[in-house]
Amino acid sequence: MFKSLDGRSVIVTGATRGIGKGIARVFARSGTRVLMVGREEEAARRAVDELSAEGEVSYVLGDVSRRKDCELIAATAIDRHGGIDVLCANAGIYPAQRVSEMTDEGIDEVFGVNLRGCILSVQACLPALERSGHGRVILTSSITGPFTGFPGWSHYGATKAGQLGFMRTAAIELARSGITVNAVLPGNIVTEGLEGLGESYAASMAAAIPLGKLGTVEDIGYAALFLATDEASFITGHSLVVDGGQVLPESPAAMEGP
Repeated sequence: MFKSLDGRSVIVTGATRGIGKGIARVFARSGTRVLMVGREEEAARRAVDELSAEGEVSYVLGDVSRRKDCELIAATAIDRHGGIDVLCANAGIYPAQRVSEMTDEGIDEVFGVNLRGCILSVQACLPALERSGHGRVILTSSITGPFTGFPGWSHYGATKAGQLGFMRTAAIELARSGITVNAVLPGNIVTEGLEGLGESYAASMAAAIPLGKLGTVEDIGYAALFLATDEASFITGHSLVVDGGQVLPESPAAMEGP
């Protein structure tokens, strides 16, 4: 395990379920102090109870689409941990809605959480990340948007592609402070939402992946963990695809071989 992370202060937004909880679990196991951010208190309590055996975890409630909430999140991490070393900007929503059906409110909500929330989270944590001396920002983007598309997720895909545009320039601006900014792009990952769709649906998704299986939330967590280490200090402005090779085949026939 990377020893450079021992005792460091980590914020994970959208941490009460799915990929965010997986990221929080991996960081807690690695000796960091993790502040888990969510919008629902009961879910946050359950997540902290579940992960408390893994390491030092606590929660704070906040909506990353609101600047004051992001400021509260940063202030809470500083109060509890003495600073902020790592921000995992993971919070995201993906309500399915086709282009012809999108409302102003629906578009604003998805962009507010996924893209605006990403930017506001970085802004709120920036002074503490600068003081850290080894500040790390890891964004949870997606293969959907930057590489692939899926009906109903055009607004989601736009925000995930937008995160990468933000990342590249932010990485340049923040490099002078020794802060790196990178992104992890998950493919099809087993989460609570997928489990409710049945085994046949999961099997059809796995069939499109060259490695023949879906990813786990811990797979994403370990990718984020690496990017947070001192050992990854010379990597910035880059995206790490974690998808089992999902984006590689040019057609279903490619999966059948020659």
